[in-house]
Amino acid sequence: MKPVKIRNVTIGSGHPPVIIAGPCVIESEELLLSTAARARDIVRAFGFSYVLKSSFEKANRTSIDSYRGPGITKGLKILAEARTELKIPVLTDIHLPKQAKPASQKVDCLQIPAFLCRQTELIESAAKTGLPVNIKKAQFMSPVGMKHAAEKAASAGNGGVLITERGTSFGYGDLVVDMRAFIQLAETGCPIIFDATHSVQKPSSESQTGGNPRFTTPLACAAAATGAIDGIFIEVHPNPAKALSDAGSQLPLDELEPLLERLKRIFTAVGRF
Repeated sequence: MKPVKIRNVTIGSGHPPVIIAGPCVIESEELLLSTAARARDIVRAFGFSYVLKSSFEKANRTSIDSYRGPGITKGLKILAEARTELKIPVLTDIHLPKQAKPASQKVDCLQIPAFLCRQTELIESAAKTGLPVNIKKAQFMSPVGMKHAAEKAASAGNGGVLITERGTSFGYGDLVVDMRAFIQLAETGCPIIFDATHSVQKPSSESQTGGNPRFTTPLACAAAATGAIDGIFIEVHPNPAKALSDAGSQLPLDELEPLLERLKRIFTAVGRF
């Protein structure tokens, strides 16, 4: 496996598992900074590495009325402030090739959203910045198909590639997580991350995406138990019921500590600590 370095955090090849966590989208500078600071302290207390994730803009929204974020200019400024003030690496998603360069100047890792993981130009533009790229597996793709997306990024840049599993479409408006997928994804040679909160979503259930957050902890624990993943992706919020995006699936910030306590024991048991 080729390890990936996001600023001062190395992922894969025997390094401590990473927790990629933060609010789904930037709602305010204050909320982002306070949530990231608390998440950082909890994560590091258990010996995990920490990377902040939040979006400056959400392109894939259920309704035209859904909140999309502060936009690229203001959003990247806030992410850069979090990076500097909290001394943490930052990951954010891009949706257009033209967003890659400006985003790369403010953050440490660029993410390709699941619905866009087959978009060659988008992947190449992210990789050409020289930053590591986190590619989320589409809900409609098989694990083995992700090797092609990884190869696109690897051929265009040398920052390294992560692959994130986030569930697979099952019928209408539901997702399932196939634990065999982690073994297959690991065969790409890339570090593998499990997105525990998007995997419990109920896509387009009404005017916004819903979710079943009671499954977040068991799915995260099951994924860790495979011994094939290098970290967990968790969107956290101090009050998910009032979140402006993904209110139905974000993990309450107060529940992060007990989740990590369980994950630490499991990762240790499978030899990942």
